[in-house]
Amino acid sequence: MTSGRPEHGRPPAEPVMLKILVAGGFGVGKTTLVGAVSEIRPLRTEEPLTEAGRPVDDPGGVEGKHTTTVAMDFGRVTLREDLVLYLFGVPGQERFWFLWDELAEGALGTVVLADTRRLEDCFAAVDHVERRSVPFLVAVNCFEGAARYPEETVRRALDLDDGVPLLMCDARDRESVKEVLVEVVQHAMTQAADRRQAVAT
Repeated sequence: MTSGRPEHGRPPAEPVMLKILVAGGFGVGKTTLVGAVSEIRPLRTEEPLTEAGRPVDDPGGVEGKHTTTVAMDFGRVTLREDLVLYLFGVPGQERFWFLWDELAEGALGTVVLADTRRLEDCFAAVDHVERRSVPFLVAVNCFEGAARYPEETVRRALDLDDGVPLLMCDARDRESVKEVLVEVVQHAMTQAADRRQAVAT
């Protein structure tokens, strides 16, 4: 008769749970990214766009967008048996930025999602995570019909340091999003190890 316990009588290891933010401009695909990879039904706080909001929510370049996130998106993904990520998509509009600081508490790292059609929309997100010294990467969401640019061209346009990872991705594709998440975790862990080593020396 088996007890159901793992071999050698060891209890199963508790998974490490990490918090990752997903930031970027209005309409860049944050909600789509969280939904593409989440293994639970994502929590979404979307509201319809209205005529009254058009002066502050510029739909230029994303004319097919009819809703906007007003608090956050939340999802969960298991990367390995011992590693679970909790994803928090933060609103892209300036009037909701006060939520960022609260959501950023305890975050391991941030994915800044960018759209080459509206690249300037992610400047504020990059500035925000840099000011908070949160490890981050930039993931360019490759929309259909959008111009494709070499990585170095995008890096120069965003004025990114060489140490900031830059990836191309499809926010609709689960495997593409998982690659981005693995990269941001590895980047954050490397930075944490470098900081520990600097303190030790």
